[in-house]
Parts: sequence; structure tokens; C-alpha cells
Amino acid sequence: MTRRAAEIRLDALLRTACDVIAERGLANTRTADVAQAAGVSQALVFYHFATKERLLAQAYAYAVEQDLARLDAVVRSSAPPLVKLRRLIKLHTPTGRSASWSLWIDGWSESLRAPEVEKLSRRLDLRRREDLAAIISDGVREGTFDCPDPVGAAWRINAVMDGLAVQLAVHERVIPRRQSTEWIRLVAARELGLEPAQLDWSAPAQERSRRAEQPPRQPQPDSVG
Repeated sequence: MTRRAAEIRLDALLRTACDVIAERGLANTRTADVAQAAGVSQALVFYHFATKERLLAQAYAYAVEQDLARLDAVVRSSAPPLVKLRRLIKLHTPTGRSASWSLWIDGWSESLRAPEVEKLSRRLDLRRREDLAAIISDGVREGTFDCPDPVGAAWRINAVMDGLAVQLAVHERVIPRRQSTEWIRLVAARELGLEPAQLDWSAPAQERSRRAEQPPRQPQPDSVG
């Protein structure tokens, strides 16, 4: 096997391992499960990973790096803070029983017993909050956001996203996905002095602006007679 072929095969195995872990859980995933899902022999799995523990740790690390790469693409873009905020919230908003959120939730649980997994989980969680706080701080400096405590706001917004993600990923149909998205926008808007419509990434820019500037609907007086 050439070095390039080995690298390609390793990447494919890691992606497959992440899928298997998301379905079976870290504690219940075997090297045989990964080999079967990838359509390769167990010997090839052990060629790349000496032990099951190394396979699981590298697969989780691979998933973390993939998520960080998506986060970096948002943070390093030249977009203004409000656009970055919308993109970041969309990136981390729970979308039901997704494989990625199953993996992160399982990682939080496994972190109680596995120091290596805890280190990786902590790195991802802290980066999410640090990058969100940096975007908020940039928006405050530009006058887009009104927030006296960007770090605290980032923790609170992330806490809401994480909590709703657990409900959607673990307890199916407890709350609608649309409702969870609206709550996240509402919390973020209140933290940053915005209107929730300004954080709606699904609406065109002009529509977001119109909805944000629209005065609140006044209650109608009761009819007489």
C-alpha cells in the first residue's frame, strides 16, 4: 500500500468509524463493526490503529477537527459580525437526530471516564464559546450589537443550543425543530440587543431588514356593541 493510498484509506476509515460511533455509541463500538461498515478486514483496521481504544480516540479527534474546520470557515471569513453570527448559530443549531450531535452527546458522557475524550470535548466546546464571544465583541465595537458581557453572552447562548440539542437528539418529538430554532434566535437577540428576525438565515436580507424594522403589532380594541 502506497503512503497516499494509506492516507486515503485512513480518512475513509475514520469517517466510517464516526458514523458507527454515532449509531452504536463509543462504549459499544467494536473494531469488527467499523471493519464491516467500511467493507474491509479487521486486519486493515489494526494496520492503522493498534487498539480499539486508539481507533475510538482518533475517530473522535477526527470528528472534532472536522467541526473545527467548519467553525474556522465562518470565523475567518470577511463577512460582517451579524452575518458571522447567523452562520455560526445555524452551524450549531440542533437539527434533530443528527449523527454529529449524537457523537457530541456521547462524548460528553464518555468524558466522565476517559481523560483523552474529555480533553478533545473540552477543546471543541471552548472553541465554540471563544469564537462566538469574539464575533460578539467585534459586533459591539462596530455598533451592531449591544452587549456589555460578550463572554457571558456566548456561554448563555451556547448553553441554550446545547440543551435544546440534547432534547432533540435524545427525545424525539418532544419539541419541534422550528420551535427550538426560534428559541435560540430569541435568546441570542435578547443578549445582543437585536430583533429575532435579524438572525433568521432562511429569509432574504431585505426581508430580514423589513421584519426587524417593523413595529410591534398593537392590540386591537374590543368591538363595542
